[in-house]
Amino acid sequence: MGYFFKRGLREQLRAEIHAQFDKFHATGLPLDHVNGHLHIHLHPTVFRILIEDAEKLGIKRMRLTRDCLARSRRMTSGHWFYRLSHAAIFELLSSRARKTLEQKKIRHTQITFGLLQNARVDEDYILKLLPELPPGDSELYSHPSLGEFKHEFDALVSPRVKSRVQELGIELIRYQDL
Repeated sequence: MGYFFKRGLREQLRAEIHAQFDKFHATGLPLDHVNGHLHIHLHPTVFRILIEDAEKLGIKRMRLTRDCLARSRRMTSGHWFYRLSHAAIFELLSSRARKTLEQKKIRHTQITFGLLQNARVDEDYILKLLPELPPGDSELYSHPSLGEFKHEFDALVSPRVKSRVQELGIELIRYQDL
């Protein structure tokens, strides 16, 4: 809230954002896309700085975080407060950001799936999701790891998921392919 209401923090925030981008660019790795922990990149103040400085920072693609509540309701059950609150917050933030991203020609996927699952992007969820994907591009949001979220890692490398992707003719891409 301080970033939003305390104008004096904005230049400190801008300096921190630039320092993080400088540190990343120093690695020599290409910048695939921008997103922030807990989607902080969509916070109105952070987003404004990113957009104002997009060319200088080398931003060409950004995660536009929004999930389809209706589709999520059809595919899974439970955790309704989490799902409703996150769907509302990110629909508001992404709707606001979408127009600006399009004006600046910063690419993004049309929709993100998995946000409303809250660390429950398992094989069953993905197998239900694949035939439900809308035309165009979309992103699967998950936290794969070999620790706490191993079930999400296992789902992404599942032979059943790979087979279903091939059966449905789904093309797997990266942000840089947008």
